[in-house]
Amino acid sequence: MTNTTAANYDLVVFGATSFVGQILTRYLVENYGTDKEVKWAIAGRSESKLEKLRADLGSAAGALPVILADAGDESALRDLCKQTRVVISTVGPYALFGETLVKVCAETGTDYCDLTGEVQWIRRMIERYEDQAQKSGARIVHCCGFDSIPSDMGVWFLQQEAEKAFGKPCQDVRMRVKVAKGGLSGGTVASMINIAKEAGADPKLRKELANPFSICPPSHRSETRQPNLKSAEFDENFNAWLAPFVMGAINTRVVHRSNALQGARYGKEFTYDEAIMTGKGTKGRLAAYGMVGALGAFFTASAIKPTRWIVEKLVPKPGEGPTPEEQENGFYDIRFVGKTPDGKTMITKVTGDRDPGYGSTSKMLGEAGLCLAFDVDESVKGGFWTPSSALDGKLLERLQANAGLTFEVVESR
Repeated sequence: MTNTTAANYDLVVFGATSFVGQILTRYLVENYGTDKEVKWAIAGRSESKLEKLRADLGSAAGALPVILADAGDESALRDLCKQTRVVISTVGPYALFGETLVKVCAETGTDYCDLTGEVQWIRRMIERYEDQAQKSGARIVHCCGFDSIPSDMGVWFLQQEAEKAFGKPCQDVRMRVKVAKGGLSGGTVASMINIAKEAGADPKLRKELANPFSICPPSHRSETRQPNLKSAEFDENFNAWLAPFVMGAINTRVVHRSNALQGARYGKEFTYDEAIMTGKGTKGRLAAYGMVGALGAFFTASAIKPTRWIVEKLVPKPGEGPTPEEQENGFYDIRFVGKTPDGKTMITKVTGDRDPGYGSTSKMLGEAGLCLAFDVDESVKGGFWTPSSALDGKLLERLQANAGLTFEVVESR
């Protein structure tokens, strides 16, 4: 288990007053109460904001415990970790504010999950703290939001079904976002700008970000060229035009790490990529090229100081995001096409019932934390894991039962 069997709480939400933290805490209160099925607490640096959040959560949260700790205060974070079995962190950008908590969790044996999509930071955390996490027994699970649970668990589900139907996994898998509706949060934009800023200043990081195996163990590599969509392209599987999917940069790397941590279960020469469908015909083609141009302009402008301020002025600020109505009305539908070396094909889909970045992400993150607290047994040792490699079918059950996700086979031939 984690640092102590006598911990006061099953989990603590650190950064509870952040945009995602507020949605997550409401989800936990409404679905699990505060001290019956799950004993949990909220934590952050501002007592007044935490008290306001507790009041906003209503009478059901009246006795919800509050813990004060700043993201940079190692002593306070150590005291926090002594009180809980699992920490869920929503404090981003993680490259700026997340390292100290990961360090303390790794040292104290406290399980941890977050919703980061900052691949360069994940790689640094693995390099610096994986040995300590393995010694202490801390299970560290990054990327437990829209990036990268639908992708990572979607591939895991497809491979499970392929093994049942074909007796073998699919060697090539492509993920396609059919539709996604939801608002944009300042926290997510801030993380994306920070990645662009770091990459713009560091040629080595730019090279690393082009490596699909950048967070895999050094021994796990493939001689097969990995697909890498950089411009508009037509997909015959779905008869639709494609554009690069902005979350593909992190999701692809998480899926490859999952494969590595499961002993190359998907195959040593497994290939994977992601894209977003923009439609059919001329309209879809123009939309694809327009999306390529917009993404290129955003990252180019974010990478250099003279134009970064313009981007920051135009996008939502940290703490801002989609309204409750936008979260409620959002949804997504993503498809996976897997092919075996002998030509057999499996098509599956994953859907979610809220906006992907916040309404759905908060539920996925909460269920990942609860899965760590209650479902993962001692066969999962300390170290840095991915959602599917650590939580596997137990998380899949929780997502379908509680978090509004579906996993379905569309076609098998």
